[in-house]
Amino acid sequence: MSRMPFKIVVFNVKYSENLGDGILAFCIEHGLSQTGGGIEVETVDLAGRRGFGGASSSRRRHLLKLLQRLPMPARRLVVGFVVRRALRRQRGEWERKIAAADAVVIGGGNLFQDDDLNFPLKIGTVLDCVRRFDRPLAIYAVGVSSDWSEPARRLFARIGGVRLLHLSVRDRFAYDSWRRHFPAGPVPDIIPDPGLLIAQIADTTRVPSAKKTVAICVTEPVVLTRHASQTGPIPLGDAAGYCKLVNALIEDGFSVMLFCNGATEDHIFARTIVNEGSMVRHLTSGVLHLADRPADVGQLLRLLNAADAIVSHRLHACIAAYSLRIAHVGLSWDKKVEGFFRSVGREAYFVDEEHVPVSEIPALLKAALAQGIDQERYNLTMDCAETGMRRLRFALRPGLISEYPMSGDVRGIAAGPR
Repeated sequence: MSRMPFKIVVFNVKYSENLGDGILAFCIEHGLSQTGGGIEVETVDLAGRRGFGGASSSRRRHLLKLLQRLPMPARRLVVGFVVRRALRRQRGEWERKIAAADAVVIGGGNLFQDDDLNFPLKIGTVLDCVRRFDRPLAIYAVGVSSDWSEPARRLFARIGGVRLLHLSVRDRFAYDSWRRHFPAGPVPDIIPDPGLLIAQIADTTRVPSAKKTVAICVTEPVVLTRHASQTGPIPLGDAAGYCKLVNALIEDGFSVMLFCNGATEDHIFARTIVNEGSMVRHLTSGVLHLADRPADVGQLLRLLNAADAIVSHRLHACIAAYSLRIAHVGLSWDKKVEGFFRSVGREAYFVDEEHVPVSEIPALLKAALAQGIDQERYNLTMDCAETGMRRLRFALRPGLISEYPMSGDVRGIAAGPR
């Protein structure tokens, strides 16, 4: 009689329009599948999406602007109503998948954040289902925000009722936030973001160009403002800032490509930028190009590989660039981006308006291109990412799970600070 496959169900936001989430989801799937034969891995999108390239609309951009104008209590009511209604539809399917699984992973991405209770409600529901069917759980390389509301803390605290085999966060900021939220434990490990492993599974073929191309990842300022974890000014916070940077780069002899990580609102904003007067002239002369909105991870990776250097607010554009050994400069708006640059020793290429003005970006790009990615630090970072994945595989290894009733003391979670 043939053995039934050992089934692992992973929860994250794999099919988000922000394709950085797709990058890390593919890396987790690939990493878990390396356990050997007889392993079946299925990813469930927390928003109920079933594939890339779903229906999208500019209405989302207007909705984001509307939500931003609402006071926090009203915004939380609106978001909570929409999310709870969706969860009522999805919960039955989640329960069936978890009941049929041997283990569950909540893995990758900034999932432990209180974005008007969006993720707390979803993660809380997953934890309920895991507890109901008594399935072992791993929480792997997640981001953790510093500010949670009391309802969010209670929802996340449901982790106290599950069999936790593995707990890790992706950087020191996430670690410090977790410890503040749950001082009684469990204590997470720090494991690099799984997106770093993308070079192992992606086509890394690059076609050299005669003229150096800088790819600027455009992000709608409303998105940055709504989710920012910093109070200071955000670099490239409006169309004028992008235009000024494009002009400076072209004056320095670069070609420039504007692209987005896949979000519709980002691409709409990029079109606004190229419709500015001087940008139209650059488009006509061929030194500026607006890339099509990527619909899946493969298309995004091809855009990254077409560039010699990358400028981005988006974390996973920077992470993928590092993995693919492409020069990159990060823009501040959220601690998670700063956390990544610190973790790989590239603080010098992180632009914080308070200390490094946007006007320095062309010089930083030249330095990044000249220096390249430090080989010794790169090898160490990739070894740590691979070791982290091996630790997850070991924790979920068939036959080992029964030996691990808990990882750390989760009993104190529910009694954490109010």
